Amino acid sequence: MPLDPAATVAHTRQSWDDHIQPALVEYIRVPAVSVAFDPGWAARGHLDAVVEAAAAWARDRPIAGLTVEVVRIAGRTPVLWFEVTATDPTANDQDTVLLYGHLDKQPPMTGWRDGLGPWEPVVIDDRLYGRGGADDGYAAYASLAAIQAVQDGGGAHARCVGLIECSEESGSPDLPAYVDHLAARIGTPSLVVCLDSFCGDYERLWTTTSLRGLLDVDLTVQVLTEGVHSGSASGVVPDSFRIARRLLDRIEDADTGRILLPELWADVPTGRTAEIEAVAHDLGAELTSSYPFVTGASPTVPATDPAAQLTARTWQPTLTVIGADGLPPTQTAGNVLRPFTTLSLSFRLPPGVDAHGAGRAVVAALTTEPSLGAHVTATVPSAEAGWDAPATAPWLADAMAAASQATFGQPARSLGEGGSIPFMGMLGERFPAAQFLLTGVLGPGSNAHGPNEFLHLPTGRKVTAAVALVLDAHANVS
Repeated sequence: MPLDPAATVAHTRQSWDDHIQPALVEYIRVPAVSVAFDPGWAARGHLDAVVEAAAAWARDRPIAGLTVEVVRIAGRTPVLWFEVTATDPTANDQDTVLLYGHLDKQPPMTGWRDGLGPWEPVVIDDRLYGRGGADDGYAAYASLAAIQAVQDGGGAHARCVGLIECSEESGSPDLPAYVDHLAARIGTPSLVVCLDSFCGDYERLWTTTSLRGLLDVDLTVQVLTEGVHSGSASGVVPDSFRIARRLLDRIEDADTGRILLPELWADVPTGRTAEIEAVAHDLGAELTSSYPFVTGASPTVPATDPAAQLTARTWQPTLTVIGADGLPPTQTAGNVLRPFTTLSLSFRLPPGVDAHGAGRAVVAALTTEPSLGAHVTATVPSAEAGWDAPATAPWLADAMAAASQATFGQPARSLGEGGSIPFMGMLGERFPAAQFLLTGVLGPGSNAHGPNEFLHLPTGRKVTAAVALVLDAHANVS
């Protein structure tokens, strides 16, 4: 018998109020910054602390057939692994659901409002503020709560395994080793549930159908061996920042932001264009109107063309300068021609683009015939391809539609997302026959990675209930 939707919604709400929200409050307090931002993570112990806390919480769940383990490979961040046997003892163990999330966090960032902070959990108007609660600390807890809701409601689920990593915010450098290490235990999933994505609003279930890739390039322009007085040298010695700025013009049109290298572009599939147009028709510019622009600032693509805005943020390449070295703070900046400028460049790549090929194209464009003989180096610390979901099976389309109506009272919507989840591309290659439920709670204003990040608690509860309903539907078609 299928799960009762109303009872499932009530069950997951109780789980959130009594168990998940208190656990997330404690999770937010821990500065479990990802490995790329904290090379001393092992000595500090914060990642170990959040993994062990999640494991202890999981072991306390009254879930039949549950086993929990913290898996460790020497020199790598830990992984929380759980496994739940199928409700049908005669079910094929190879018919598996893989549930994914992560527990590592972005750095704290400045700019938090008074009374808020990255490690200070605060609830205001159904929003739980603090770093990592929505991205993606809730996923492990919500995944297990969904499984428990299925069992307690008399529903069915296939064998479920959970893989909760601790390096996603660094590009998941440790994950491939764990996927290989756990390959026999993972099996061949027919359904992958990932709770690390976005939602266009807080009114319905949103599923993500594509993700952009991510290319990081470090550009250094060096002119001098040491800084010299600008009064005596400027006019003769070129400014390293000016040369860097001109090199970026080879990559990007500074007036429009359009990427100039063809290797970074891909065609948008017809089906994804139809998704974008459907969302733009229904919601207009709602999905792109929540950015905190200063007074007078305007978007690159005008709000009068919401379909073009959605296309730009999901299927077009972009460049963002996310960091710099060689530039002193303004308060201590002397009148000096600095010897070098280093810029950290972050490219978002459309699905289908060869990330490593894009990296080679960027490096070649930046380093060929540098201006005035400056020493120019460009390195690629990481290159991750994007992901485009396989065609959705009819059973999953029906299950997602029914789950959205049951939990939110609105039809489900699907759309690509501009962010990256390296695990999805990895799984897509390994398990081409799998179906994907990629969803999340990061809606308008939630500001993942930035200040004032929050988790919208009602959406967290409803997404958990929706996952439970989809797990039950999956078991009934397997």
